[in-house]
This record gives sequence, structure tokens and C-alpha cells, in this order.
Amino acid sequence: MNKLHNRSVKTTANRIGTPLLCFLFLLTFACMEEKKELRIQAYETSSNGSQLEEVETLSGQQSDIRIQLLPDEEYQTITGFGGSFTESSAHLLNQLSKANRAAVLEAYFGESGAKYSLTRTHMNSCDFSLSNYSYAPVENDLQLEHFSIDEDRDDIIPMIKEAMALSKDGFRIVSSPWTAPPWMKDNKDWRGGKLLPEYNDTWALFFSKYLEAYKAEGIDIWGFTVENEPLGNDNNWESMHFDAEEMTSFVQNHLGPRLEADGHEVKIMGYDQNREHLKEWIDAMYKDEASSKYYDGTAIHWYASTFEVFPEALQYAHNKAPDKHLIQTEACVDAEVPIWKDDAWYWKKEATDWGWDWAPEKDKHLHPKYAPVNRYARDIIGCMNNWVDGWIDWNMVLDRQGGPNWFKNWCVAPVIVDQDKDDVYFTPIYYVMTHFSKYIRPGAKRIGFKNSDPELLVTAAKNPDGSKAVVVFNPGPEEKQFSISLNEEEASIRIDAQAIQTLIIE
Repeated sequence: MNKLHNRSVKTTANRIGTPLLCFLFLLTFACMEEKKELRIQAYETSSNGSQLEEVETLSGQQSDIRIQLLPDEEYQTITGFGGSFTESSAHLLNQLSKANRAAVLEAYFGESGAKYSLTRTHMNSCDFSLSNYSYAPVENDLQLEHFSIDEDRDDIIPMIKEAMALSKDGFRIVSSPWTAPPWMKDNKDWRGGKLLPEYNDTWALFFSKYLEAYKAEGIDIWGFTVENEPLGNDNNWESMHFDAEEMTSFVQNHLGPRLEADGHEVKIMGYDQNREHLKEWIDAMYKDEASSKYYDGTAIHWYASTFEVFPEALQYAHNKAPDKHLIQTEACVDAEVPIWKDDAWYWKKEATDWGWDWAPEKDKHLHPKYAPVNRYARDIIGCMNNWVDGWIDWNMVLDRQGGPNWFKNWCVAPVIVDQDKDDVYFTPIYYVMTHFSKYIRPGAKRIGFKNSDPELLVTAAKNPDGSKAVVVFNPGPEEKQFSISLNEEEASIRIDAQAIQTLIIE
């Protein structure tokens, strides 16, 4: 056998030449060399109780699951991640001790916390207010001479200002009205109805007055949505109806020109409801140059499903207006009373949403029982991978009932408080939000990747400082080991079952 082998080698050498054969041997040897170790910092939150805990890489180990980063493939620029300043949240913070109030705001906005960068608040009251109110309560005040934001001075404004003082990099605020004051509407009610045409200019002026009033408080508003949930909410709480053409006409002929004339540089975003109707709104908003002139983007919510991201709708919206924002402006575990200090519940398929009881039969499959952590992680990753550039949670703080809420529309927030006992509970949802907001910064570019395991959900971004942030979610019942590579460097890491990781590569 040895003689036969030697003869075979000599024959091959004679045929292709000794220099070429040597080159092939060197190439094979080079391919067999291990890649350089990729230096990463990894943080994990999991159902076993870890909360943003640092995880060590597995030196020298290989894995069949491979994630390859493609930093030259760049997609949307990230605007930010965060939550909402509501009267309910601000009211609860006012009832906590100074120490606990400061701890909650530090957890959201401080350097040691989530570093929220994109936020939302409501203009006039909403369901997560203590009562119905408007900044323009005087009927037929066409010039809004009695306009006042006094309703916000005891709660929302102090909360925003304290957050601003804590935030090193600052954050952007999107403001949304749930309704115009009833005297401007055809049904004279807080709920439902439409804006009367004779008040189009007054309602547009309302937005301008709001900007000026908040500016006088030292608070800059970055953007507006024209109307929260213009398709309505069955007249349960504050709402006002628009269809796509009506909203676009209001923006094109009243709101846009008013803000422009008053010298306000502010983003205007249309729609602001669930993704299953996105296409029809996109077509109306961006029909032509005139209709799209004053729109800076589109706002969306997630309530159409507990698991479906609607990627085709998001891609359609991006392709129709690739230079416009696409921002998720509201999300929460709705129709649930919060579970107090039981982390395991947030990882189990126990929660149900409004659609569990109320969705039409044809849509029931979109509203199964779900794990709250999974819902957040899946949606944020799915949104990022389909051109969404900002993602905003709903209330930052709620009580053990899921309020206060004048309509008793109970929901869950990342932070739950027992104001009577001055106690604070950071739910697992808080840590999931932090995996994105703390490590993927405004101005980051989403980048491409290859992932060999479809059971792992992955997204990746390149921050303005050059660092790469990769979020990996393992919703399955088994831990996994995977390798992650960038250029010629590679590292292996283990992710727990039911866990989310953020990997930072400097």
C-alpha cells in the first residue's frame, strides 16, 4: 500500500508540478488554522433568573450553529428605543419615595440603566390618564387664547424634566393626541366621532401651541403622530376617527402648512395603528409629492397579533417611502392585570390579549396565549429586520392593578409599583427592552448577517462609535451553542433556554 501511495503522489506531482502541489498543501493548512478569537462582551437575561448578566465566551470551541456578521450590508438608521410618559406613570412616581422615584428614572434613562432614547407622550388625556381633560377646554375658542398645559405641570412635565437631567445623550419625544376637545367634534364626545371641518385650522393651531408651551418649559418635542389609532377603539376611551384620505388632507392642507408657517421643525408621522391595515394608509399618504410633502414617516402599533410581525406590510411601507421613518409607537401586554414579583409568569404562555376574547373568528389565530417576554423580543427583532427604525413601549410604570386608568383598561408595564408600600418590581420585560435600548444607540445602522439556525432570532447593528451590537433570542426549551464571526475573527458562546443575549463587539 505504501508503494502504491508513493507512486500515486509522484504521478500527481509529475502531472501538475511540484510548485503547484506545494501551494495546495499550504492552502489546505491555512484553511485548517483556527480563526482569530473574536473579543465580545455578552449579556444575558433568561428564564433561569439572570438579568443582563455577563456571559463568558467558550474559548477554542466550535459550533454547528453559525452567525456571520456582514457589516458592509447596511440598512435603516436607528432612531431609538424607549417607552412613554403617561399621566398614570407620572402620577405613580409622585407617590413613591424620592429614592424609589429616582431609582426608576435612573433605570430607564441613566447611564447604569436602559438609556432610553426615543419616547412618547399624549396630548390631552388618554385612557392612561386619571380623567378626561383638554388643553383647550373653552368652547369656540378658535384662536386658542385659553390654551394651557397646566394639567401636565404636576406630573408629566416633572417626570420628563427629571429624565432629561439623567440622560447623558438625551432622548426624543413623540407626542400623540387621542382626541381633539369634544367641542371640535361632530359627536361632542371624548370618544369616537370626527373633527368638524370648520375646526381644521384650530386643531392644527393646537399642535403649534403645544410645541410652544412645551418649549417654554425647556422641553423640545421631536415629532407628532397626527392621531392615535384613527380607526378607533370601539369608542371605549378617548378617540377620534380619520380614514387615510382624511388624515392626509388634514396634514397636507392644515397641519403641515401651520407648523411650517410658525417655524416649527418637527416630524409628522401618519397612521399610528395596527400593521394589518398599513398598505392602504401608505398608498394614501405617499400617493404623490403633494400628499407626502409634510409626512416624515409612518407610526405603527403591534396589537393585530401576539406573534405575527407582518413583514410584508413593513417592507411595503419602506419600499413605498424609503426615505421616511417607520416607527413602532406603542406596544404593551394589554388586557392583563400585572403579575407581581413572579418572573416565571413572564416567560410562560399564560398571557392573553384583547383578541383572545374579541377578535373576529377569522383573526383568532393571530391571538393565541403567549409569553410576554417572547412577544417583546420577537417583535422588536422582527421589526428591526423589516426596516422599522424606532420602537416605543407604552406606559413606563403601572400599579399592581395595571393602572391607574379611568376606563379600567388594565395593562402591564416593564416596571410595576406598589405605591402604598413604596415597593418597585422590575419585570423581565424591562430587561428585554434594555437589551436593545442600552446597546443599540441612535444613529446605528442595522447590518446584515447570516444565521444557520432559524430557531434563533437575530438582529445586528453597527453603532456610531463603530461597535457592533448583536441581539440573539432563544425561545426554545434547550440551551444552544453558537459561533459568531466577523471578518476573520470568531467566538463561540452558549445561550440558555428561553434567553435573550446582547453581544457587543468593539
